[in-house]
Amino acid sequence: MPGGPFASLTGPSGSPVTLWQEDSLAGLGRRLSKGSADVVVTSPPYNRRVPYRSYRDDRPRQEYLRWMERLGRSVDRALSERGSFFLNVGGSPSDPWLPWDVAGRMRDRFVLQNVLLWVKSIAIDRALVGETAGLARDLVVGHYKPLKSNRYLHGAHEYVFQFTRSGEVPIDRLAVGIAYSDKSNVKRWRTASADRRCRGNVWFLPYTTIRRRSADRPHPAPFPPELPERCLRLHGISRVRLAVDPFVGIGASAMAAARLGVPFIGFDLESEYLDETRRRVEALRTED
Repeated sequence: MPGGPFASLTGPSGSPVTLWQEDSLAGLGRRLSKGSADVVVTSPPYNRRVPYRSYRDDRPRQEYLRWMERLGRSVDRALSERGSFFLNVGGSPSDPWLPWDVAGRMRDRFVLQNVLLWVKSIAIDRALVGETAGLARDLVVGHYKPLKSNRYLHGAHEYVFQFTRSGEVPIDRLAVGIAYSDKSNVKRWRTASADRRCRGNVWFLPYTTIRRRSADRPHPAPFPPELPERCLRLHGISRVRLAVDPFVGIGASAMAAARLGVPFIGFDLESEYLDETRRRVEALRTED
């Protein structure tokens, strides 16, 4: 689109948040200088017939994968030499290959450095976790889309692929770490300098329960802000001069960057989604 950005905002700590209403595959080249993005974190459409307002989410398979290749080329130009490209893609019970087909289209440009499993719902058997967990009964946490099938289990996870140029980009594992359950390990392991260990590549992040979709989640396929926030922390906040989301939607990644004080640029085609992103980022300034 001609003219200036859709919105120029300021996060709680003063970091800039810039939103553009345009096709990101072209916008990444127009709005970003080469190698200026240290983190690209995004969740593009999955080609699963999601009812977006103006984007057609039911392309022929090869057409969709070629579109993902174009995304890879655009990100390749924008990403810094030691940057991280976090790509969230989910399959479906009947099409589990989709995330890996998309990842494969990035192979000529990037190294797949980490594969993260985003778990959205989980059932934990009390008998398997031991008495120290303090569970009174089996625990079921999180949300999933109910599935009526005699062939498939419901889908409770998605993937986040961390692509880098070399596969040798240092990450801040303890920035998304977790305390030891057994505190004796703090002294036992030489690498355990504090009560913090690597969380691993399985991240449980459930959606917040919603009462009214139009008000609480006015987008057909969002992700929780905690997911891009962990990605930014994992890359290392001190090394992020600019974070970018080519498909910002209703602003989960913009909120994450604003909370962390990271400069951010986001793209989307829909003014309604960008309005919601603006509202959510502005609301962060009034939070305690």
